Amino acid sequence: MFRSAPRSRRALLTAVAALLLSGCTAVGPGSSSAPAVPAAATAQDALLKAAEHRLAVDCLRGRGLSLTSRPRAPDEERRLQAALFGAGPRELSVTLATGATVTAHEDGCVAESRRRLYGDQRRWFRAQVVVDNLRTEAQARVRADPAHQAALARWTRCVAPAGAPRPDRPDPVVAARCARESGLDEVRGRLEAAELLTVRALRRDELTTYRQLRDRALRRAVELPASTPPQKGATSS
Repeated sequence: MFRSAPRSRRALLTAVAALLLSGCTAVGPGSSSAPAVPAAATAQDALLKAAEHRLAVDCLRGRGLSLTSRPRAPDEERRLQAALFGAGPRELSVTLATGATVTAHEDGCVAESRRRLYGDQRRWFRAQVVVDNLRTEAQARVRADPAHQAALARWTRCVAPAGAPRPDRPDPVVAARCARESGLDEVRGRLEAAELLTVRALRRDELTTYRQLRDRALRRAVELPASTPPQKGATSS
């Protein structure tokens, strides 16, 4: 799991529990109605998310833990969080071209679910982080472009003319008009499209790895057997 605040972790934990309680399972390969990999990207995303949650639940069960909707005591919550997301120093780290660093644990059940699904947790982590931030990287390159900086300066003079008080937040109508008149909209749109193509070429290796591992995960996801009932002795935490 990527580095996140406790609130984000609680939200993901709630989502995992919701999937478990809803009985979301994949159809086994022996079934006559075994599904194929869906063609739509949104359906593929949903399939992968459900498979990750399913595998994380299986991992927790193997550690004697389960997800329930009941309130948990603080020590129970900490134990479950550590089992699900990992604990201690984060073993995975990727520093992006923008300078931002994304880190994650390698020992939790979320990491284990991705290892089983994608085959190589480290390669998947790096590829996913880079691909998820392609647009952010392109936007950073746009902001550094002299043409964008000049258009932004014209926009600033338009919304806050010399001698006039500078508003903390320009009026939206004025801001939109100035974006057109200064050419900022046109420059930004043109540069973003060009820089995104440049970034995708620069990150070609990561994109190739991302597609290969994602295809592997999709095939694995549709082959997952039906969920098994909780083992006796499992602790609800």
